[in-house]
Amino acid sequence: MTTRTAPSKRALPLAAALAAGALVLAGCSGSGSSGGAEPKTITFAFGATNDQDKAAYSGLATAFAKTHTGVTVTPQNLPAQSYPSTIGTRVQGGNAPDTFQSEGGTGQSYSIIPFAKAGQLLPLTDSAILSALPSSQKELWVYNGKAYGVPLGSNANGVIYNDDLAKSIGVDITAATSLDGIIAQCGKARAAGKTIYGLAGGATANNAFFALGLATSTVYGPDKNWNTKRAQNTVTFAGTKGWRTALESIKKMFDAGCFQDGAASAGFDALTNGASSGKILGFFAPSNAAKEIMDAAGGHVKLVILPIAAPGGTKTYLSVSADQSVSASAKTKSPQLAQEFLKYIVSKDGQEAYSQAVGTIPVTADASTKLLPQFEPVKDLIDANTVRGLPSTDWTNVKVYNDLGNGVQGILTGQLTVKQVLQQMDADWG
Repeated sequence: MTTRTAPSKRALPLAAALAAGALVLAGCSGSGSSGGAEPKTITFAFGATNDQDKAAYSGLATAFAKTHTGVTVTPQNLPAQSYPSTIGTRVQGGNAPDTFQSEGGTGQSYSIIPFAKAGQLLPLTDSAILSALPSSQKELWVYNGKAYGVPLGSNANGVIYNDDLAKSIGVDITAATSLDGIIAQCGKARAAGKTIYGLAGGATANNAFFALGLATSTVYGPDKNWNTKRAQNTVTFAGTKGWRTALESIKKMFDAGCFQDGAASAGFDALTNGASSGKILGFFAPSNAAKEIMDAAGGHVKLVILPIAAPGGTKTYLSVSADQSVSASAKTKSPQLAQEFLKYIVSKDGQEAYSQAVGTIPVTADASTKLLPQFEPVKDLIDANTVRGLPSTDWTNVKVYNDLGNGVQGILTGQLTVKQVLQQMDADWG
């Protein structure tokens, strides 16, 4: 991997950020091998949550087809609310689309590695694909030495922040500000009729994303191999101080008024409504959300990306992950064409086209790559390699992640303690 991507294999599903969880799959095509010349048409299924993502996915299909005479890639934008769980069912049932949006690693219902182990994905035999994968995250796409998916790009997982609005009310937060320094300013934001952060506390995805962002610094910053140790049963969630600190910090922020009123039960609409009305200064999401909002505002709003800050005395790490991926079905009737399409996606041209469209970082980026302006506040963190991924892609199952998100809500409402949440995650781990 280059200097602009995460040095660890941990990542977080993009659906965990602004999309409300998992996405519904309607009918797709592609299954079964056949003799003779393979068809020159394949399907490409995805669960775009907005027009920007839909255009970026469709743009990949169009750009690839333009350079391959007689080839058609048919985009299929499928209902976003249940995509991960339903694509999992389709893949396991042998009637998946030819190519489709997937999740690197393990731990989610549409993760690549479990599908690969079950023989449900097309092995990508082109050496150019394997060599193009970011070296320090190959575990997300490679099983038994073979690649079964390619990344769409890297996201910085942090805070989408309106710095101009913040400064207009005397709130000053930078990438170097500690969590304690942020909490100290929550009262000032409240006095101006705003809150520093919006939180969709009723949405498991947003809660888990936020908690994992804190743990990026409190757990994985000091020990990037924590997941490996958990798999070996040499550490536990409940027994790790960094995990306790992460969840206790969320309650401290809640008590200090750092989130909007009703945050414990709010949905994702609270984030979009709060941001568009100027009532919240920032919210927790992958970096591509910044471009989406700025584009929708027609250039009238300037947003930047900040890390999810660590408590005072703890070094802040930025979460950068390349977990959002594309795979091909083992049942496709056009394996060569499907592989060529995935090869294009991970190429320099494919990566740059997609990243410019959605506001991510190409996995092919190096120190000379010009990042979009919203990355300026975290550029030093990226260049200094002060980054980690998010752990959910190599957790044992999705229940660990879901119970983290549900547990955060329980902590905010007083129905659960930090200890109970972490003990439940240990029980989920198995």
